[in-house]
Amino acid sequence: MRSRDDDVRRGAAVERALATRVCGMGGRLDDPPGSIDDALAAVDAAFGERMARRLERFASVLEGTFVWTRDADGFLWLGRLTGPWRYDASPEASAVDLGHVRACDWLDHPVDPAAVPPGVQEAFARGGRNWQSITRADTARLTADVWWSRRGA
Repeated sequence: MRSRDDDVRRGAAVERALATRVCGMGGRLDDPPGSIDDALAAVDAAFGERMARRLERFASVLEGTFVWTRDADGFLWLGRLTGPWRYDASPEASAVDLGHVRACDWLDHPVDPAAVPPGVQEAFARGGRNWQSITRADTARLTADVWWSRRGA
């Protein structure tokens, strides 16, 4: 959830996402889209096909999917998507470039570094600002273990 706009303070979008219980990505649009199809067309026109494909992947992930993010202090947070894509056209969302969002149930505290699955650590070590899938075989199971140990079974 790191903006590609270097004028946005690092960590601002994550702070907003945790506070408003969303997961999202940037790509400010002048005219708020009424549907994901409208958003994909507008993002393609404004930012290019690669970003539109990232948005499409983000919007199409199933509810219940686990997501990880890193805050400005380097702490990792675990959440679970609970709603469909929507566009947040509020000035607050625009200020941190977090307009394309989905409802997300975040844990109340960052995950202890020792409990973060190796696949998650490896993905964040690569850097980047993209919505990405973590493909290491054990990551899904280990992530679910962290979730249920923190949330209760």
